[in-house]
Amino acid sequence: MSTTNPESAAPLESGRRRLLRRRPVAGSPAAAALDRRRSKQRRRVANVAGLMAALVLTGVGYSTLAPGANAAEDPPGVVSSAVEAGEELYTRSCITCHGSNLQGVEDRGPSLIGVGAASVYFQVSTGRMPLVRQEAQAPEHPVLFSDEEIDQLMAYVQANGGGPTLPSGDLRDGDLAEGGELFRLNCASCHNFVGEGGALSSGKRAPSLGDSNDLQIYTAMLTGPENMPVFGDNQLTPDEKRAIINYVQTIDAQADPGGAAIGRAGPVAEGLVIWVAGMGALLFGIFWMGTKA
Repeated sequence: MSTTNPESAAPLESGRRRLLRRRPVAGSPAAAALDRRRSKQRRRVANVAGLMAALVLTGVGYSTLAPGANAAEDPPGVVSSAVEAGEELYTRSCITCHGSNLQGVEDRGPSLIGVGAASVYFQVSTGRMPLVRQEAQAPEHPVLFSDEEIDQLMAYVQANGGGPTLPSGDLRDGDLAEGGELFRLNCASCHNFVGEGGALSSGKRAPSLGDSNDLQIYTAMLTGPENMPVFGDNQLTPDEKRAIINYVQTIDAQADPGGAAIGRAGPVAEGLVIWVAGMGALLFGIFWMGTKA
């Protein structure tokens, strides 16, 4: 028969009483407050769990769909091949003036770091590069590279130096009237009101835009070759550039219902024709009538 030690039983009984005092009675305000705290904790845990699940689903969805979104782009092997071919062309035709690392060579050629594919396209597709000789302005000559080779050079310079890339989409998708206003404000002082070009200082000139394609005009505005200022997207938005291209190409294709265009050089040429031809004919008539009298 076991007996219980009164001294050891006393602390146990005291602990039971304290535990009972801590537990709130069901239905009491303390029990209701405890239930509210537990409900808030459960909601917080549920919110965190929901957020984590959303992040996981977003990551899985992106990793699944991202390859499909880039499927239309050139695969890495094609890009690498274009860069390698462009490096070979660069080494053969450009390295003596622009350096082995695109850093440029003093008194020969500027650095190509940061000029981008846009500058390469303009300079090479218009026949300005490779440069024939050092002059005040790069002389134009027949284009030496095919379209594929130009793409390869662009890929190489873009991959190693970065910079502006070629635009996409319809480059004439702009407002014609707005393009005329922007052209007269920003371009007519050098290129004439209808893009016929004109003389500049120090043996330079603004070329005619009549034979330029849409991409050449866009990349010229984007990169600012020679004396031309750079019209970045902060100066002229892509839509405004497209409006200017629409204006230039529209007036180039228009007929001259008023008669001979006289080079579309404006009032100077027209005034010269009036004085030389008109006044000459008038003076000839006066002298002829005087001799008859």
